[in-house]
Amino acid sequence: MRVGEGYNGLPRAHCRAVNPRESIVRYAITGATGLLGSNLAEVLLASGHAVVATRRETSRIDHLEDLAIEWKVADLADTGGLAAAFDGCDGVFHCAAAVAVQYAVEDWIVDANVTGTQRVMDAVRTAGCGRLVHCSTVGAVGLSVDGEPCDEGQTWNMPDYDLGDAYVTTKRQAEELVHEAIAGGFNAVIVNPTYMIGPRDVRPSSGKLVLDLMKGRAPGFTGGKNNFVDVRDVARGMLLAMEKGKTGERYILGGRNMGYGEFMDIVSAVTGAKAVTRKVPDWAVRGLGLFGDLQHTVTGKDAIVNSATARWAITPRFIFTSAKAQRDLGYTISPLEPAVADCAAWFAAHDMT
Repeated sequence: MRVGEGYNGLPRAHCRAVNPRESIVRYAITGATGLLGSNLAEVLLASGHAVVATRRETSRIDHLEDLAIEWKVADLADTGGLAAAFDGCDGVFHCAAAVAVQYAVEDWIVDANVTGTQRVMDAVRTAGCGRLVHCSTVGAVGLSVDGEPCDEGQTWNMPDYDLGDAYVTTKRQAEELVHEAIAGGFNAVIVNPTYMIGPRDVRPSSGKLVLDLMKGRAPGFTGGKNNFVDVRDVARGMLLAMEKGKTGERYILGGRNMGYGEFMDIVSAVTGAKAVTRKVPDWAVRGLGLFGDLQHTVTGKDAIVNSATARWAITPRFIFTSAKAQRDLGYTISPLEPAVADCAAWFAAHDMT
């Protein structure tokens, strides 16, 4: 460590004083009520760390009563509240984000995903935390152009394929903000998770596909591909990024590339749900998307399917490799079947099926 620097290479002004007698590492999480944040909290606690988590006043936390989380009320619009919550923490995991399946990049999602990320970084500086692990998405990485899985160096090309929707666009912009801060000496690592499956999906989010199959609500599968991963692998990968990641690097935290039909076969085999054997033609998916757009225009309400979700459902280009994280962090990829089983069991235990 050079003179004038704190641990992790930060200027001393950006680091809190660490009492050598303290043996418990204290981490803060934004977005701990969501699928990834809740599983990250469980992984951190199981690793012997203390966990502070921010939440909105109205956030539901009953599904996390079994975890010894210290809750702080602060949202992404409250830099002062975030700084107060982060005070005394050795690092921060930023998982909170607004998800919207729409093309229009509106002020509210920019405020949450872009400006909110800036506020988190400002709060990390104010609190003097050691490092930020910023949770982005593989949607901010790009799409395959040659049939080979994308790595971290892929040029962002979502708009070239009409897939630059509000979510991936603002998450990409947030990454750019983090990189700008890193260039100025800020200590941060970026992780890019893929399609996560597992327990504690209270909303539900990505687990809705599993739930729909369990309820017999999936009439067919689409022709697209995705990368599916156990959410607990991602959580462990985020801890590895905090401990071993190189400042300024991004790491794809994923699992297996497969078609939606193959994934549905796994869900059916694990849960006993009726197998889905019918492939919905691409032209029909596109038609449903256009109808959803019209419905939104007329009613102002979000449709179940719109042109954005339709394009995601049929693209074969959304495939990724986690080789860098495996090599540099020691990241490991688990079988999907236990993730699906635990996801389904959690839904059943919480009367969601």
